[in-house]
Amino acid sequence: MRFVVRIVGLLLVAAAVIVAGIEMARSFGAGKWAVIPLGKLWYDLSPGSLNLTQALIQRYLAPQIWEPGVVTVLTWPAWGVLGGLGLVLLILAGLTARRS
Repeated sequence: MRFVVRIVGLLLVAAAVIVAGIEMARSFGAGKWAVIPLGKLWYDLSPGSLNLTQALIQRYLAPQIWEPGVVTVLTWPAWGVLGGLGLVLLILAGLTARRS
């Protein structure tokens, strides 16, 4: 299990680096900082899964979780969310490795 968590963490950090690189390239081209929000990245990659996630959260959990909770996170820079989550997973995998 620790191996899977570590791989997912590394993939998320790699995705964060890629998104940050794309963001920097777009920023240089535009002449101003061009942030890629997590929601836009998710929608560009899979709009159906974003809509399904929204429907599931609002219908089966609570509408208050989606708005303002998830919506706020979806406005954050994608590289920050992906990288942060990846680092948390890598830290957790490292902590479980020390306990074993």
